[in-house]
Amino acid sequence: MNEVIVNQQSIIDDTAIANAKRKGKWMQFFKGMLFLLPSIVLFGLFLFYPLGRTIYLSFFLTDNSGNPTVFVGLDNFIAIFTSPIFQKSLMSTFLFVLYIVPGTVLLGLFLAIIANEKLKGIGIFRTVFSSTMGISVAAASVFWLFLFHPTIGWLNQMISVVGISAIGWLTDPQWALISVSISTIWMNVGFTFLILLGGLQSIDSYLYESANIDGASYFYKLRRITLPMLSPTLFFVVTVTLINAFQTFGQIDLLTRGGPQNETNLIVYSIYQNAFMNYQYGTASAQAFILFVIILVLTFVQFKLGERKVHYQ
Repeated sequence: MNEVIVNQQSIIDDTAIANAKRKGKWMQFFKGMLFLLPSIVLFGLFLFYPLGRTIYLSFFLTDNSGNPTVFVGLDNFIAIFTSPIFQKSLMSTFLFVLYIVPGTVLLGLFLAIIANEKLKGIGIFRTVFSSTMGISVAAASVFWLFLFHPTIGWLNQMISVVGISAIGWLTDPQWALISVSISTIWMNVGFTFLILLGGLQSIDSYLYESANIDGASYFYKLRRITLPMLSPTLFFVVTVTLINAFQTFGQIDLLTRGGPQNETNLIVYSIYQNAFMNYQYGTASAQAFILFVIILVLTFVQFKLGERKVHYQ
């Protein structure tokens, strides 16, 4: 009889302990959610709701106010992929990204390596190299608009000295996308330079000291020490630059407005035209969702393939 009472008491105690542990876990969960609640609300209002609304509108025709009127299913997506204008926009976007990402990263890396040298007055050059971070897209676009001017622009004046005829930087279909890419690289290189310079300065100096004792050359140290140790920073910079390149809008609107002949009509600018000029919010939402999927897939592939080559200390 006593054993039965002891067993029952043991079961009761175990149940009470389990309930207390379960209650404690729930209390911890609710406390954690309370701390996360401000972030969840902000993300919900400014990220998750707009994303869900965009996906919802992509299946509808809308009126001029953006309210859904007729459910069309996948017709918006079919019309987009069969549109020559969208195909041209998609190709121009990928070409633009192909110009921007390597150009920005390589130029920023080159400037960061130079600015990382311990030379007198190097702080002045660091300030100059990173100065584009403090210039707005509007101001920088106006500056490049003057440089690209066909008659009074400095670029055409400089090439005329060596006997080259004037180039329509922003009006010639062969040069427009390249011109916008050059201006975008210049705008973005300050941020890239600053991040890479911080990564270079975080590399332990004893690695270089050991290499110097072994008689390693400058380029050997660059290839075997600097680049491997800088790979996490490079991975971050490439990822951010890739995403930003797909989202470029300001300089397109100010320099070319998508022309000439839709050569610079990137997907983001096409979304803007459909939504706020043509009031086709359903088509614009479908394009925005397609752009979201493209960026998501490329970022996922980059993490899967690129992170293998990242060397963490």
